[in-house]
Amino acid sequence: MKIKFHHIILGLLLATMGCKKDNYDAPSSKLTGRLTYKGAAINVEYNQVPFELYQPGFGKTGAIKGTFQQDGSYSTLLFNGNYKFTIPPNQGPFMWKELASGKRDTLAVTVSGSQTLDIEVTPYYLINNTKITGASKVVTAVFDLQKVITDANAKNIEAVVLYINKTQFVSAGDNQIASTNIAGSAITNMNNVSISVNVPTITPTQNYVFARVGLKVADVEDMIFSPVVKVNY
Repeated sequence: MKIKFHHIILGLLLATMGCKKDNYDAPSSKLTGRLTYKGAAINVEYNQVPFELYQPGFGKTGAIKGTFQQDGSYSTLLFNGNYKFTIPPNQGPFMWKELASGKRDTLAVTVSGSQTLDIEVTPYYLINNTKITGASKVVTAVFDLQKVITDANAKNIEAVVLYINKTQFVSAGDNQIASTNIAGSAITNMNNVSISVNVPTITPTQNYVFARVGLKVADVEDMIFSPVVKVNY
């Protein structure tokens, strides 16, 4: 009988501990921001460029992971405390500072309630002054290209691409209904670059598409983009 009674007490204690564990408050401080270069937004492919947050201290292991939206914005819920923000190696169409040891640099972040923190990066190239228009089922983009990194870390343009899609998610893969590209080697003037794409038949019919220009840097996985725009044709 005593053994049975002890088992009941032990079960109640474990249940109480489990309830306390389940009743911990969820993180409620929202850290938001965007990728920027000199204050201007850096546009990337949706859900393809990751970031990581680490919280130093005893028992704090592993990264809190997230990805940037296509307009370069991010948002994550955290507990208040001190964190280190970084972007993993070989990610993003930009350079992220590395330490002399070869490790990725980190940005110290102190979270105390919801706040905004923009992430300054240095892109290899910028797509500037983009104008995208439509007429007679043809979408045309005219834009300027700017080479930002010109030292020993400089890279060539592999291609520029004009993407169109039925929805506001516009990039390679499934997020396009048509695209046209120009090889980097064919670009002789970085100003007033022009590229056009034909709009295919869309079912159900709509008289508009969403479009943006992407730039692929040689030996860099992720592309940099112009902002998404809605184009009537």
